[in-house]
Amino acid sequence: MRSFLLKVLMVTVFCLSLAACGERESSTETIQTEESASSKEENDGDEAESENLGQSEQESESSESTEQETEIANSTEPEPETEETVEQKVVLWIESHSLEAKVAQMFIITPEALTGVGNVTAAGEQTKTSIENCPVGGLLYFASNLQNREQVGEMLRNTTEYYDEIDMPRPFLSVDEEGGRVTRIAENANFGVPSFPSMSEIGSTGDVTKATEIGTTIGSYLKDLGFNMDYAPVADVLSNSENTVIGNRSFGSDAEMVSQMVIAESDAMFTEGIIPVIKHFPGHGATESDSHTGYAATGKTIDELMQCELIPFKNSIENGIEAIMVGHISVPNITGDYTPASLSEYMISTVLRDNFGFDGIVITDAMNMGAVSNNYSSGSAAVLAIKAGVDIVLMPADFQSAYNGVISAVQSGEISEERINESVNRILKLKYELLYETE
Repeated sequence: MRSFLLKVLMVTVFCLSLAACGERESSTETIQTEESASSKEENDGDEAESENLGQSEQESESSESTEQETEIANSTEPEPETEETVEQKVVLWIESHSLEAKVAQMFIITPEALTGVGNVTAAGEQTKTSIENCPVGGLLYFASNLQNREQVGEMLRNTTEYYDEIDMPRPFLSVDEEGGRVTRIAENANFGVPSFPSMSEIGSTGDVTKATEIGTTIGSYLKDLGFNMDYAPVADVLSNSENTVIGNRSFGSDAEMVSQMVIAESDAMFTEGIIPVIKHFPGHGATESDSHTGYAATGKTIDELMQCELIPFKNSIENGIEAIMVGHISVPNITGDYTPASLSEYMISTVLRDNFGFDGIVITDAMNMGAVSNNYSSGSAAVLAIKAGVDIVLMPADFQSAYNGVISAVQSGEISEERINESVNRILKLKYELLYETE
C-alpha cells in the first residue's frame, strides 16, 4: 500500500513538470513528449505492478482475517444456561401471564380435585381439559392412584405433556414416600422396589450412610417413574415420647443426629433428581395431638425450640435445602394464640425467612387436615397462609374456594400482586432449574 501511494505522488509531480514546460520550443516539446511517453509507459507498468501487489496484500489480509474469524467461531462453544437466563425466563413469564395463571401456580392438589373424577389412575382427555382450564403448580398422588410401573409412567408422562402443549411451566409431580410406615409405592408389590425399616431404626444405628442409601434408592425409583418431588425426609425430633403422629417416622430424639440423617437423605435424593421437602417445621415431635384431626400444639418457647426441634431445619437451610413443609402446629408461647404455624406470619416470615434466611419454597402441610379445615374455610385458610409467607398451598379441602379466595383477596387489595409474584418467582425458578435439566 505504501509503494502504491509513492507511485501516485511521482505521477503527480511529473504532471506538474509538464505544465511548467508548456512554453518550450517545439523540438523540445517533441523530445519531452517522447520522454513523457516513455516515462508514462514505465510508470504505468510500475503502477500496475504496485496495484497488483496492493491487491495481493489486501487479499492476504482479508484471508487471514477470515481464517481468524472462523477459528474464533469454531472455538466458541454455546454458553450453558446460567442463573441470569433462568431469571429472565421467570420475569418474562410473570410479566406476560394473568393473575389467575400465577395464583394457579401456588397450589398443589390431587388429580381428583383437578378433574372431578372419583379415583384417577390415568391422564386422559379429562386431565388434559382440566389442565388447560387451570394449570395448577403441581399434583400429589396417593396409593390409590398408583397401580404399577407402566400405568404410573404413562400417567405422569401424559400429564407433563399436557403442560408442555399449552406452554405452561411443568408441574411438581409429588408423593409421600418416606420409607418405613409411610410409603405409597414401596408398599405395593407391583412396583418391585426395596422397602426400608422405620426411620427410628435407621437413626438408632447412628450410621449416616444408611440415610444416604435410603435417599438414593427412593430418589432413583421415583425419578424412574416420573416423579420430581417427595415430601420427605421427616426432620422432626422426637422430643416427646408420647407423640404418636410422628413416632418412628422420626430418626430419633437427638437433634444433631436427626440433622445429619436428614441432610444425608435429602442430598442423596436431590442427586437422583428428586426435590426433597423436609417436614414438619417448626417440629412435630414435641406435640401430643395429631394435626390430622385437630389442633396439635407445643408449649415450648422459641429459645427451647432453637435448642432442639429447629436444629435440623436450620442446618438443612444452611446446607441448601430447596423446600420446607410447614406443619399445622400451634406454638402459643411464641405467637400468643393457637394459630397453626402454617398460617402464622411470625413463624414463617420472621423465624423461617428472616431469622433462618430461608429463600426456598415454603409448602403447607395438607390443608384438608382437621387442624385447619375444622377451624377455617378453604378460602380464608389459603389467604392467611399466603399472607403469612407460604408459597404453595397443599390440598385445600375445597380447591375452587381456596383458589377463588386468593384471587378475590388480590383484587380487593388484601394481598398485593407483588406478594403473589414473589412466590411465583421462587416456584418458577426451581422449576426452570430442575424440571428441564435433560433438555
